[in-house]
Amino acid sequence: MPATPYDRIVLGELVLPDAVIADGYVAIRGEVIAAIGRGAPPPAVETMDHSGCLVLPGLVDGHMHTASSRGWPGIEGASRTAAAGGVTTCVDMPYDVPRPVTDATILREKIGWVERTSHVDMALYGTVTKAAQGEALVDAIAGLAEAGACSFKLSTYEYDAVRFPRIDHPTMVAAFREIARTGLMCAVHNEDQELVERLTAQAKAAGETHPIMHCRTRPPLAENLANLTIFEMALETGAHVHIAHSSLARGFELAEMFRRQGARTSGEACIQYLCMTEEDLPRLEGFGKCNPPFRTAKEVERMWEALAAGTVAYVSTDHAPWPRERKLYKGDIFAPGAGLTGLQSFAPLMFTLLAERGLPPTLMARYCAERPARFHGLWPKKGAIRVGSDADLCVLQPGEFTFDARDIQDEEDARWSPYDGRAMRARVAAAYLRGGCIWDGRQVLARPGTGRFVKRLHRETWLGEG
Repeated sequence: MPATPYDRIVLGELVLPDAVIADGYVAIRGEVIAAIGRGAPPPAVETMDHSGCLVLPGLVDGHMHTASSRGWPGIEGASRTAAAGGVTTCVDMPYDVPRPVTDATILREKIGWVERTSHVDMALYGTVTKAAQGEALVDAIAGLAEAGACSFKLSTYEYDAVRFPRIDHPTMVAAFREIARTGLMCAVHNEDQELVERLTAQAKAAGETHPIMHCRTRPPLAENLANLTIFEMALETGAHVHIAHSSLARGFELAEMFRRQGARTSGEACIQYLCMTEEDLPRLEGFGKCNPPFRTAKEVERMWEALAAGTVAYVSTDHAPWPRERKLYKGDIFAPGAGLTGLQSFAPLMFTLLAERGLPPTLMARYCAERPARFHGLWPKKGAIRVGSDADLCVLQPGEFTFDARDIQDEEDARWSPYDGRAMRARVAAAYLRGGCIWDGRQVLARPGTGRFVKRLHRETWLGEG
């Protein structure tokens, strides 16, 4: 009996960044894509028929926090909901409880947790300590890059002196210079500390602690001041400096302006800034609190204009699964933790937003798979349906659905969502990681340890060229 050439065939409409292949197939051998085509598929040991569904590259979430509230044990639950959401690669932030990822030793410890507990593949950010100066800072950055960190993260705003510190300007310049030597990207949390602290203190003193004040105390000016500061430092140091989350189209305009001057600057949009407005905050209360906050409906339109213009690097979730109790509003909007869940809703919501605007799903393959993989040095291993890439796939079934937070595949106290009850035009019918089905539309088939750490493939950053 002749040997069959492929282990698995996946059928459906293939959605690439620049085209849709109707009646398509993906042929998998081992863990990688061996062929793609249209029409009658070649023989294989197993055929997965997703006719009538869209087959996209497995999504790459370039910004999430698995361990910022629960520590490294949180990797297990967050990665499980990623699998159910068709997110096959997560790029995890370094601000972990109780220790941020500030040196190679800590990074290797976290890699061990990923390899033992994650349901999906994961790349990892590194950061620096607030106290690090001079040679200590140099050594930490070089060691993190050598150990496989895909990118770096710093902040202009302090949430915690140890876990999530504000890096002062001289230290940030020094850090950027050293990061530039590694060739890696540095994302920055972009809010001006002095302005936010002053406005927050004034609001509290006046007894103005209702939900909308979260927006009023973190105005657009707070973002723009931070953006200008870090981009000037990028121009000075040669580092690739990236806005970790822009709620404003102006952030992308500034990045483009500085690129024209020779800087290496970029910025991402989190999906909430493409659909949520400040009018949603009184309804959602603490469950709608994130930093930067929601903006006006007009700003949402400007964000879509920036996406259409191609100035947005990629779209992410900034997934932060706080325990439900930490998100409850009890009269003081400044008390709940800042951050939203978003992994399991990511794919259906992005598809829905595009469909509502008459935009093609190819933009989803571009901004939610290929581009984040490129910016973090993971492409073409990740984020692509092409021969030689990992066989990571997200299968979307179009239709009329309602997102139900009770279906979130995380710990029970993380089953909340600002999108609970929202009408969706698709559901994740299946997800494949390196050729294996990890979500069948009903349950997560992957086990803890199915996921692997993904080391950056090279030391070159990408700014959207080509």
